[in-house]
Amino acid sequence: MSQFFFNQRANLVNEVIEGTIIASPWNNLARLESDPAIRVVVRRDLDKNNVAVISGGGSGHEPAHAGFVGKGMLTAAVCGDLFASPSVDAVLTAIQAVTGDAGCLLIVKNYTGDRLNFGLAAEKARRMGYNVEMLIVGDDISLPDNKHPRGIAGTILVHKVAGYFAERGHNLATVLREAQYAARHTFSLGLALSSCHLPQDAETTPRHHPDQAELGMGIHGEPGASVIATQNSAEIVTLMVEKLSAALPETGRLAVMINNLGGVSIAEMAILTRELANTALHQRIDWLIGPASLVTALDMKGFSLTAIVLEESIEKALLSAVETAGWQTPVQPRAVSVMPSSLRSTRVEFAPSENSEVAGYVERVTGTLSGLEADLNALDAKVGDGDTGSTFAAGARDIADLLQRRQLPLANLATLFALIGERLTVVMGGSSGVLMSIFFTAAGQKLEQGASVAEALNAGLAQMKFYGGADEGDRTMIDALQPALTALLAEPDNLQAAFAAAQAGADRTLHASKAGAGRASYLNSDSLRGNMDPGAHAVAMVFKALAQK
Repeated sequence: MSQFFFNQRANLVNEVIEGTIIASPWNNLARLESDPAIRVVVRRDLDKNNVAVISGGGSGHEPAHAGFVGKGMLTAAVCGDLFASPSVDAVLTAIQAVTGDAGCLLIVKNYTGDRLNFGLAAEKARRMGYNVEMLIVGDDISLPDNKHPRGIAGTILVHKVAGYFAERGHNLATVLREAQYAARHTFSLGLALSSCHLPQDAETTPRHHPDQAELGMGIHGEPGASVIATQNSAEIVTLMVEKLSAALPETGRLAVMINNLGGVSIAEMAILTRELANTALHQRIDWLIGPASLVTALDMKGFSLTAIVLEESIEKALLSAVETAGWQTPVQPRAVSVMPSSLRSTRVEFAPSENSEVAGYVERVTGTLSGLEADLNALDAKVGDGDTGSTFAAGARDIADLLQRRQLPLANLATLFALIGERLTVVMGGSSGVLMSIFFTAAGQKLEQGASVAEALNAGLAQMKFYGGADEGDRTMIDALQPALTALLAEPDNLQAAFAAAQAGADRTLHASKAGAGRASYLNSDSLRGNMDPGAHAVAMVFKALAQK
């Protein structure tokens, strides 16, 4: 079973290229007409009076390399098969298509296949009279003793520098010199929690272990240089920064690129960016590039950090505008801004007070919900997202803590309900927290107006139903809560009857084949039948606890 969206493996790269061209924001890309096995993306607006900048390699690293073709960066990208170098003929075809009298620069990542195929193509092109230079990028610092470090994400920065000088009409010698300087001053390190999936590959036993990460990842799914026993974001970034700093010159301002290797969520990349800002390296960073997917390894769950030492021309090159889909405009790091809120406080003002009977009720309810956490999560996992128990437990623990610290107005039920409503909306997540807050807030207001406890609770239920949109029979907590409160209204002192009504209501959710509200409303009948609603079960257990003297 593949974890890759595609039609046929043989056409995959061609279709990737076509999709890239279709979505190009500048409408400036074209596929070079040639042999079907030769895949070259070129600028439609190329100027042969300028030095051509050509790069490429295996596909699967999108947006690299086709996503960086355009004004200010690459003139052409030569696309091989997935993780496989393009052929000599493909590279030679690209050289002939875009190179004029100014010559061309080939920028190649330091992998054997790329070196050989691009190198032989360069030799053949020279024999044909073309002025060709080749630059090999090896920015990976994961194996410091390796004489041939890999070229990874930092190669994009070299593209940017070379493209800047080429676009401004500089000769080949200048473009090469500036690109060489950028390459020598670029340092990268990658890390991953899991490798990538390949089209048509069946699921295999994962190489990575829980709570571990591989440091020194390449861009082809190959194993890292070492395994570290953590997946903690702060620890990981701190370690990577230490290794990067050891490879960097002791002085000099930096631009740092945060590259998603393909499978990391936007949320995680934001966290990693924050972690970087908390390291000592942050003080040297003038420009951030990303976080973004720039050089990927299909869907690898990993990221890389690249630092380039700034010099005036390098900085100008990085900051210059381009017309490419993949490049990210550098931004200056900034402190997190905090804007003062003008919202008036709605906090409940109260004086702690004692009432042993009420304290007993509070203790039983909170203890019950805390103890039900695992069971409710298990129930919710069958019909929802598995967090009902944790949500209710969070609210219960907060109120229990206030009770233990004697910070509840136990002698004033109206204020107590209002306070509970306030706290629940703070500590309980999702819709449950809001609904329970509405319930207690409305009930507290009714008590202030002189209503009985049973009348107040039913008023709270009415407001919960109004705002939440659910009613009895919709397979929610209301299926247990409404019968219980109706029974309590009829017999205010008979908690056993209220419990019996709540339990009967909860039991009815076992046989309900459709939910009228909540996440369960999106599930089919087979997923619902035989599974009690977790909210209804929680309500029944609360009334059971209340009924026990």
